Parts: sequence; C-alpha cells; structure tokens
Amino acid sequence: MTTIPFSALPQDQTTVRYEYGPDSNPAPAVSPGFVEELRIPDSIHYPGTSRRIWLHRPAGHPASVESAVMFFNDGWWYLDPDGDVRGGIVLDNLAAAGSVPPMIGVFVDPGMLHVDGAPVKNRNAEYDAFDDRYASFLLEEVLPLVEARYAISPDPTMRGICGGSSGGNAALTAAWQRPDGFGRVITFNGSFAQMPGGNPYPRLLAGTPRRDLRVFVHAAHRDLN
Repeated sequence: MTTIPFSALPQDQTTVRYEYGPDSNPAPAVSPGFVEELRIPDSIHYPGTSRRIWLHRPAGHPASVESAVMFFNDGWWYLDPDGDVRGGIVLDNLAAAGSVPPMIGVFVDPGMLHVDGAPVKNRNAEYDAFDDRYASFLLEEVLPLVEARYAISPDPTMRGICGGSSGGNAALTAAWQRPDGFGRVITFNGSFAQMPGGNPYPRLLAGTPRRDLRVFVHAAHRDLN
C-alpha cells in the first residue's frame, strides 16, 4: 500500500488554479468533432421555457453507427472549449484513443423563462426537483432530436448523464426516476441538501430495491469557486 503524505490546503486559496490533464487540451493529431447547435423554443414538460442544446459527434464517427449517448446538464458550461471542463475536447481525445465507445455528447442548457420581458433561469426548478419531469423531458423531447440525426443505442447502460452542483442532483434523479432511460451517472459536487425536503437518497438507498445503475459521485473542496 502506498501512503500519501497529508498536505494542508493553503490559508488563502484565491490564487489556486488546477492544471488541466492531457485529455482537456487539443491534441495535434486529433481532429475536432462536429458540433451542431439546436434550440427548443418551448417545452411540453416545462411550458414557457426555451433553451439551447449542442450535439457533439467525434471526427470520423459515422452517424449511422449505433452509439452510446451522454447528456450533460448546464450544456454550454461543459462544452465551452475555453471553459473549465472542455467536454468536447475531452470526448474527442477519448474517442481518438479508443477509450470510450462510439458516443454522441448532448449538452443541454437549463430552460429560460421570460418574465416581464427579462430572461430568468429555470435551472433550480428543473435540477433540484425530486420527480421524473426532467428525465422525461430529456427522453421525450431532447432524445428524439438526437435520434433524428444519429443512431442511438436503446440500452440504458449505453446512456449516461452528467452534472455538477444542482446539475448533479438532476443527473442522479433522472437516472433514479427513469432507469429505463439512463444507466450511467456522473455527479460532481451534488448539492443534494438543497433539494426541496432535503436529500432523499440516504433513505432511498437504504430502503428501496436495488436499481441497475452505475453512479460516480464526486465531492471536493472549492465548489462554487
């Protein structure tokens, strides 16, 4: 067993910056994937909201080949090539290395309401709720747009969802409520305690039958900057 020495956090962390790993930087030998932006001007599950969606397909991946699919909440924040996550660059590098199966990335922004002519985010109403509405929105409104362009596996184990903070709540809740549609979850710094009524998962995990899900739960220092 390897022992890692304790390293205390600095008192002042305002200058702390994390280094990007190699998968987060464009590789000269890897061609960038194809990104298409879509807009949903209104929603059946969230009436009055509009939102943007981006679909990512790795270079050289034929649209007709049956693919896994990965949904990302807070879509542009995860896709932005100059941002903190750079999801498209990571997917391009992983696909080129053969580290992931053929996969379509679906980056979904939270809905926007227009109140008195001003845009208002519907993010917390969508992401913190403990019900099947957000999962059903993805499966019944967003996924058909993806399937109209790409062959997508019907197998839930080939469908994942990722999010952070309230988006992490939404990722786990989507899979919990609709395991028929999502079988893989990544949740970063999920803010489960702020869900209405509090975090339901300790009770549910202890007292309900096992669901066929694989969940990566990440928690770390420095959430919210």
